[in-house]
Amino acid sequence: MKDAISSELFAAALKKIPGGVNSPVRAFRGVGGEPFFTKRAKGSKLVTVDDEELIDYVGTWGPAILGHAPKEVVDAVRDTAENGLSFGTPNPLEIEMAETICRMVPSVEKVRMVNSGTEAVMSCVRLARGFTGRDLLLKFTGCYHGHVDSLLVKAGSGALTLGQPDSAGVPSALAALTRTIPFNRPEALREVFAAEGDRLAAVILEPVPANAGLYLPREGFLEELRRLCSESGALLIFDEVMTGFRLAPGGAQERYEICPDLTAMGKVIGGGLPVGAFGGRADIMDYLAPLGPVYQAGTLSGNPLALAAGLAQLRAMERCGGWKKLEETGAKMEEAMRGIVAGRDLEFHRIGSMFCLYFAKGPIENLEDAKRSDTGAFAKFFHRCLRAGVYFAPSQFEAGFLSVAHSDEDIEKTARVVADSLG
Repeated sequence: MKDAISSELFAAALKKIPGGVNSPVRAFRGVGGEPFFTKRAKGSKLVTVDDEELIDYVGTWGPAILGHAPKEVVDAVRDTAENGLSFGTPNPLEIEMAETICRMVPSVEKVRMVNSGTEAVMSCVRLARGFTGRDLLLKFTGCYHGHVDSLLVKAGSGALTLGQPDSAGVPSALAALTRTIPFNRPEALREVFAAEGDRLAAVILEPVPANAGLYLPREGFLEELRRLCSESGALLIFDEVMTGFRLAPGGAQERYEICPDLTAMGKVIGGGLPVGAFGGRADIMDYLAPLGPVYQAGTLSGNPLALAAGLAQLRAMERCGGWKKLEETGAKMEEAMRGIVAGRDLEFHRIGSMFCLYFAKGPIENLEDAKRSDTGAFAKFFHRCLRAGVYFAPSQFEAGFLSVAHSDEDIEKTARVVADSLG
């Protein structure tokens, strides 16, 4: 892979940007080497500044569910921008997006728009504490919920890849209000609720954890969690920033038929522009200012460009039967990958259009299992695939994403490249 211009740009970036990147997971620290720079993207492909074309399975970390630069989304942004980029007043697109989210997501009766997934999660946590009058949180090791102080405790995603699951700068007194247990361990769940259930404001989790690779909830695990929260009065918060509008129109909660009290959302509903949202039961959401005592605000919340992009993307997905297409493409990839990894010390996980190839023997059900992965072997595999024109996430501990734009030819080429790269 040619990377002369990317190397020059990265050298320049290092002088002015910490680590040369504006999000740590882009830094290639988990695989070695330097990140490449992209000059354009279309459909299932990225084109680097060195004119290398790559089949992309990162999809701007999830939002590109239709593929890159779909015409419907680009046109919507262009048309909206002609009328102004931001108003600082309510705009009609906010109502349209709110109605769309409430229609698609089973548990959401009211919703508020914000500017990122991190902001959505932060707001859910504050609202849960304000509504319940309790302080303690329960999270699961390996679940990443953005760079929220209370939740950067045994986190996943870049924090895990960089070897810093507990971030510097988080006060110990604040971290002490967060309890952590392994995912998929109902006995640990019951122990926490027996000891402190009446002090828990909320339990937050990715219903399908996708920041330590990708592993699925055991049968009955989410149901048990829902029951315990209901009995104790703790709120159940689903972080569906990744899974929302991707695993189904209504996200993982639709797929697993579990109704959380609050849901954090993002990525897909911005069509590639910065966005976040959180919503849930009306009585809880009405605790927000200006109706209630929990304050939350944002200058650019409900930005018309982001909402126009997200609405165009969701409409296009509904028109083209996008979720059915994604399921079919995912099944084709899974069939190809399982044939390749059979008999090897590898584990392939897939749900809908999300996947992960672990360099470890299964079963993998939580962070502790995922950490058995051979990250050195993954790094070699990653660079071999990249040189052959296939771009997976630059970390063993990240999920991959398919889009409607990924073709049968893309899957076939990827399967050949994976097989060759594994040797």
